[in-house]
Order: sequence, then C-alpha cells, then structure tokens
Amino acid sequence: MEPFIICLWILVVACLGTWVLSLVTKEHSWVDRIWSIVPVVYIWVFAGAAGLADARLDLIAVLVTLWGARLTFNFARKGGYAPGGEDYRWEVLRGRMGAGAFQLFNLFFIVIYQNVLLLLITLPAWTAYQHRTPLNALDIILAAVFLAFLTGETIADQQQWRFHEWKKQETAAGRQPSPKFLQSGLFRFSRHPNFFFEQAQWWVVFLFGCVAAGSLLQWTVLGPLLLTGLFIGSTVFTESISRARYPEYAEYQTRTSPVVPWFPGRGNTARIWSESK
Repeated sequence: MEPFIICLWILVVACLGTWVLSLVTKEHSWVDRIWSIVPVVYIWVFAGAAGLADARLDLIAVLVTLWGARLTFNFARKGGYAPGGEDYRWEVLRGRMGAGAFQLFNLFFIVIYQNVLLLLITLPAWTAYQHRTPLNALDIILAAVFLAFLTGETIADQQQWRFHEWKKQETAAGRQPSPKFLQSGLFRFSRHPNFFFEQAQWWVVFLFGCVAAGSLLQWTVLGPLLLTGLFIGSTVFTESISRARYPEYAEYQTRTSPVVPWFPGRGNTARIWSESK
C-alpha cells in the first residue's frame, strides 16, 4: 500500500481516538500525549516503504526518533501522561468560552487541526521517498544542524525543569520564590528558547525533502509554516496568562526576545535565579 495512504489511516485513527478520549475523560490534552509519538511513526512508515534502504530516509527517521524520545521523556517527567495531566491553558480557555464553543474548539482545533499538522510536518519524508537521490554533504550538514537544535531544546527544557523543581522546594519550605519565572540561562536570550528549537528542527526536516528533490519550491513547506503559526498563537496566549500571574513579566518582555534567541536589552535590575541553586 502507498505509504501516504497508510499515514492517512493512522491520522484517522489518531483523530477518532483523541476525540473520543477527550469526551470520555473530559481532559483535552490527548493530542499532546501523542505529539512526540505519531510523527515518529509517520516517518518510519516512509522509511519502511523504501525497505530501509534509502540512506536519507533512514537518517531522517533516526533524527526524528531522537526528537521523539527526548520530547516524550520531558513530557512524562512533567506528569503529562498521568491522569489530570491536562495542559493548564485549556482550563483557562474553558473559562473564557462557553461549553459548546469549547467543544467545537476541541474537535476542530485541538483534535483535527493539530493531528493534521502532525502529519504535515513529516511529509518532507514523502518527498524524500518520491525522490530517492543519494545522500550528500548537504544532508550531513542538515543532520548536524538538527542535532544542534535538539541539544538546544534539551538544555532549555532541563533549565526550565530545574527552575520549577527549585520553585517547588522554595514554596514547600514556606519561602516566596524570587524570581517567580525563569529568566536565566537560555531564557535570558529568549522568553521561549524551547519553542524556537522545536520549530527549527522541523524546518530542517523540510530542508531534507528539498535536498532530495533538488529544489526549495516544495508544497510541504505548509507543515513548518503552520507549525510556526501554531507556536505564535501559543506564545501570545501563554504570555497573556504569564502577565496576569506575574506583573513583573511585562518588564522581562521589554528586555528579552520573544522566541528567537538574541542579546538581551536593558531592563530594570532584578535578581536572576542562578543555575548554581
């Protein structure tokens, strides 16, 4: 069977499964729970359809598997797979929307849109499947860049994890954590460095397809474009919540790049949490 058709069937099952589970459990983070898994499956479908004999497809599959393993681990340690592990933003959004409107949002955006997006970002592998050209130096460079972005996201998530663990310890000890949100390490150069590195990796996957086809003019650019749009919306929504919780977040915004890491600007002097804690 054509690998793209197999992926479409997986998409249908993923949509039905996450939608039904969201209705039964009344939790709406089931797509989050498969976010790091389903793209790996899609990529290996294309690599497997080539008999695991195409070096470029095999390379993409290995890289995306590393991406998926890292993201799955980080999501699991934060309790994402545990009952009650729903994304806190959905609770906030439910408070701003009526019950009926939120259920439509759940079906069409959380379930259908995001599941379709997870397929779209992997379709450069379909391009590579259709254009099985030899692996070349550009592929090696892209692999190195992908691993650099993967390392950056790993560091950002670890810094965030350590900060929140420290914050819990301070609260448990009866002390008021200061600062209340992470502003050091990579978060000194970007308010959302993990968002940046996540998107960047999928732009690299898109470029693998371009190298295979010998042209940058590929319709599969739709995947990383829509992913970037999703992250822009997510960033705006997340930061609206952060500003409401922490009045000092507005000052952090004035001196720190929103997503793309950049040199920090001048802001009010504030005590920055140290990695030595």
